[in-house]
Amino acid sequence: MACLLRVALNPTFERSTVASERQNPSSHCKVSSFKTKTMSQSSAPGEKLMRKCRKKREEEEEPLGGDIEDLFSENETEKIRMGMLDWYDVNQRDLPWRKRRSESEKERRAYEVWVSEIMLQQTRVQTVMDYYKRWMQKWPTIYDLAQASLEEMGKDKMKKELAYLCFGKLEVNEMWAGLGYYRRARFLLEGAKMVVAGKDGFPNQASSLMKVKGIGEYTAGAIASIAFNEAVPVVDGNVIRVLARLKAISANPKDRLTARNFWKLAAQLVDPSRPGDFNQSLMELGATLCSVSKPSCSSCPVSSQCRAFSLSEENRTISVTDYPTKVIKAKPRRDFCCVCVLEILNLERNQSGGRFVLVKRPEQGLLAGLWEFPSVILDEEADSPTRRSAINLFLKEAFHVEPKKTCTIVSREELGEFVHVFTHIRRKVYVELLVVQLTGGTKDLFKGQAKDTLTWKCVGSDVLSTMGLTSAVRKVPPFPSSNHRKRLSLDVIDC
Repeated sequence: MACLLRVALNPTFERSTVASERQNPSSHCKVSSFKTKTMSQSSAPGEKLMRKCRKKREEEEEPLGGDIEDLFSENETEKIRMGMLDWYDVNQRDLPWRKRRSESEKERRAYEVWVSEIMLQQTRVQTVMDYYKRWMQKWPTIYDLAQASLEEMGKDKMKKELAYLCFGKLEVNEMWAGLGYYRRARFLLEGAKMVVAGKDGFPNQASSLMKVKGIGEYTAGAIASIAFNEAVPVVDGNVIRVLARLKAISANPKDRLTARNFWKLAAQLVDPSRPGDFNQSLMELGATLCSVSKPSCSSCPVSSQCRAFSLSEENRTISVTDYPTKVIKAKPRRDFCCVCVLEILNLERNQSGGRFVLVKRPEQGLLAGLWEFPSVILDEEADSPTRRSAINLFLKEAFHVEPKKTCTIVSREELGEFVHVFTHIRRKVYVELLVVQLTGGTKDLFKGQAKDTLTWKCVGSDVLSTMGLTSAVRKVPPFPSSNHRKRLSLDVIDC
């Protein structure tokens, strides 16, 4: 889910899973060259710096770090593989993206895995299922998704612009609305276009998949192993939890070196004959039996190989849930936002049911490319007159809407407030409805706006329901009911 934001923001990127967005760290340290007068003056600091670099390289080249003492033994590896696959064959959940495909349908299988994994990042399985089904009904193959554009919408330029704004790129966002982290949807569309435009077909190895827009190490491993049977690992939060308990690893899982070592452990365990099923079995175990707070160790297929379980049996002060180490999350920062639902009445009929002004967010950053009502971020909580002044200034500078000069105010009232919670932001949103009649018509409203960069527009209430708006925007009137002056009550939305 998402929140209303002002138009002019410094780019802010939403958090993504460590697995899906891991980047290869630079492991080299360079010794700076510097002029010296004598050897004795330079040797001490030079040697100290070189020792520091050697130590860093040794740490990063160490097979396993933190308290990860060793890899699994060959015997452990075989038992874990056998136990996990036998358990998975019987207990795997019936999920729509787990359909078996024939050898000739590998690309379609890869597309299905790709869509499901992107949707599942930081989203619950039960939430994703309906979204996935709707998505596949609309775009059953990667070629269908790659065609999500405006070419077939007509030749008239104005019709094309309206089609693009309402049904083109935004139709992907519309299908995504409610899943949050909308950059994922944009990258999925761009990645699909990249694959279809390429000459080599759908990439079938993890290394080549990672060159596709929006596909990181985790997603590449999932697609390559599940769809193309490549023996590569996947590591997400569920897999980290399973591995941390199997090896009783108490090192911080967010630490870069520790995270890299989890990938080493996962790579060792991957079953070469059934890599996709094995990777899914680890994820399935973490999502079901090996849960965060209530693991079902008595039903676990690998409890006899689990070091954390063994330690808990020997010492009652130790719990399986002690692994992995709990990382204290930073409290979300608080900010405040005032939103103006600006309604422009029909010049000929002074009545409600006019057109609403919407602003398009930048193509980069948080909620990229989505539409929202005009809004302003405040540095601190403010009273009604202060909020209204901030909105007045914004409307004047952005839209040339200025009472007594460019418009007549028909009505203005506060509709209420609600709280929206991001992973990293807790935002209090104040909403007001401003109904105006423009003195010079809508032509003055678009004064100074570049023709090829429509960053805002006016739409009727009937068009609002067809657009890619966030869930938080939809909570703002006129969405709650036909009576869009209905007041809002305080409401907390978890994202």
